[in-house]
Amino acid sequence: MTHTASQPEYGGAMKGFHWLVVALLVVQYALGWTMPELRRGMPPEGLVNLHLSFGVAIGALMALRLAWRILTTQPPADPSLPRWQHKAAAAVHGLLYLLVFILVLTGWADASRRGWAVTLFGVLDLPALVAMGSAVGRALGEVHETLVTVLLIVVGAHLAAVAVHVLLWRDRIMDRMTPRLRHRS
Repeated sequence: MTHTASQPEYGGAMKGFHWLVVALLVVQYALGWTMPELRRGMPPEGLVNLHLSFGVAIGALMALRLAWRILTTQPPADPSLPRWQHKAAAAVHGLLYLLVFILVLTGWADASRRGWAVTLFGVLDLPALVAMGSAVGRALGEVHETLVTVLLIVVGAHLAAVAVHVLLWRDRIMDRMTPRLRHRS
């Protein structure tokens, strides 16, 4: 299944949103796994505060990315790929968007129930989503922790599909989202 035809690429903005969110999610996972164990009454300092700020940044970028995707024309799906691959790709991409948005909101709610101010690197203060001590906020915090694993699994499936396309089928589908360095003549 080797396809080498030139495939329409995503524009620079979509590629930029994609790779910037990827980079921020890598940083976010590193922060989440290296920050101290959260305890009752602990202030959101250091890595915890950075984790909250990166969460806000990721949520904002994903909202901008979704708006851009809706408001602009995107390249058509590769007609040489089977229908099931189009459906699988659409499902995985939709699930990635949904999971990231839910993770941002559940993390924000958990921080709110702890009485923590959620800011974008100390520049933009966000309102609390739930009251301090809220049982709903606690439950959403537990959902947040569980969904981190779910997101890793879905990202792993996405990366596995990319690997199959690049290494096995060699169909150059990855070229649609890969940044291009253009040489001037």
